[in-house]
This record gives sequence, C-alpha cells and structure tokens, in this order.
Amino acid sequence: MKSLVFDSSSIISLATNNLLWVLSELKKKYNGSFYLCNSVKRELVDNPLQSKKYKFEALTIMELIKKGDLDIYNGELSAKKNKLLDIANHIFKAKGQDMGIVHDADMESLALAIDIKADAYIVDERTTRLLIEDPKKLGELFNKKLHTNVSYNNGLLKEFQKETGNINVLRSADLMTIVYEKGLLDKYVFSENLRKSVLEGVLWGVKLRGCSISMEEINDIIRMEGFRV
Repeated sequence: MKSLVFDSSSIISLATNNLLWVLSELKKKYNGSFYLCNSVKRELVDNPLQSKKYKFEALTIMELIKKGDLDIYNGELSAKKNKLLDIANHIFKAKGQDMGIVHDADMESLALAIDIKADAYIVDERTTRLLIEDPKKLGELFNKKLHTNVSYNNGLLKEFQKETGNINVLRSADLMTIVYEKGLLDKYVFSENLRKSVLEGVLWGVKLRGCSISMEEINDIIRMEGFRV
C-alpha cells in the first residue's frame, strides 16, 4: 500500500505557511495514505487545543483528519518505538554522558514508517533526519554547538542504521518541490515571470518556519527547475 508518514515538524512547517491545503490536493494525485502516529497527533492537535498557542493551527490539522486526508495509525508501535528511542539516545556521548537527542514522537513516527514500509518519512527536524541519513555530520554539528568533543558508539550506530536503512527521508521543502512540479501551486502564478518567485517563496517559507534546508540547497532546487539564481 502506498503511504507517507509525517512527523510533527513537517506538518508544523506547512501549517504555519498556510500550506496544509496542498496535502488534500497531493493525496488525490498520490492515491495513497498520509499517516500520523498518535504521539504526533497529541503534539499537533490534542495539546495545542488545551492551550492558547497554536490552537487555530490545531483546528486546521483536525479538519484534515476529519476529512480523511490525514490518517491516524492505531497499530501497536510501542516496542519498536522504545527500541529506537533507547538506541538513538545512547549513540552520542558528551563529557561522558549519553546525549538524549530524540523524543517519543520522533521515534514513534519513524517506527510507523518502518512498520508499514512507507514510501517516505517526511521530517523537517534536523537531528532526526541526520541521524538517519548522515550521523557523522550530526556528530560534527554537536561538536560545534557544544564546544566539546562528542563521541559516538559505533556498534549502536550500526544497529540504528540496520533498523532504518530502508527509510526514504523527505523534508517539507522536498515535498513542496513535488507539489510545485505537479502544478498545485499554479494558482499563485499570475504571470509566467512569477513562476520562479512562487517556487522560491514556498521553499524559503518552510525554511524560515522550521525546515532544515540551506540556502545552497534551495538554490540547487531552483536551478534544477530550470531557473537562474
């Protein structure tokens, strides 16, 4: 079955850019399922509805759930989630102490992507993405950020990579590039000379609201789509 799994960070990037509507349109073309795990639903909907901050964003996400554009997965994920959580939070050490670098919702989403063999795991949060794609680069970033030597357990790293080796990771910026290519943003192309601006605007929008993508990567996408930078 075709499926995508979204974590909290990717949905937040879309919600704060008024882009949640693209999920409904994209799902029609994709003809598959868009999943959230229960921990992510709590972060995006249940908890914000009990506070003043992000309450309206929570309601817009709830609308997608009610319409069936986002499905909540209710299968058993706790064993896989706890295993991933335990491995990931013991890979890196700083000053002799294990670094707790991921949280329940991160690893439950990842466990879901593994469990259903999702086509892609959509995650904007840099730590989780790099832990899957480039853990050594993540260690280098920790070194710079903490101004101390950060070591890693190679055995645990290999175990984590074995668990996650088949996962295809995408960011909201990658998803928005696909959305652009499928013409779903054409309603903003009021004239052809604005086509580049639409793509550039949506990429910078998600970057400035949480998507881990560099200016160089944005420029590469713009070139790939046939525009000069």
